[in-house]
Amino acid sequence: MNMSFGNLELNRTSAGHLGTSAISGFKPAAEGKESGGIKKAGFEDYILQAFNEMNGQQLKVSQLNEQIVTDPESVDIHDVTTSMAKAKMSMDLAQTVIERLVKGWTDLSQNR
Repeated sequence: MNMSFGNLELNRTSAGHLGTSAISGFKPAAEGKESGGIKKAGFEDYILQAFNEMNGQQLKVSQLNEQIVTDPESVDIHDVTTSMAKAKMSMDLAQTVIERLVKGWTDLSQNR
């Protein structure tokens, strides 16, 4: 999809960047709202999918840690450190999202 604004032309390089296409990486749950035959994912579906991915990263780190103790030759140490960094980053992001949701809810409930 190309968009033109006078002399400026924007080229769509990814389906997730512009438009109404689904964001890549997120597969909403089957209970999405239906509108015109098209299932739309809600905020809850995206949050649950993100938490499931974060949980998967945590489980992968646990499995790699166990594997490096039991069979060190079968695991590359760089894979372990990379997966640990990804898991920590996703945990920090989840913690930030939760804190901001709670703060937003608190702010809304106090401004009745």
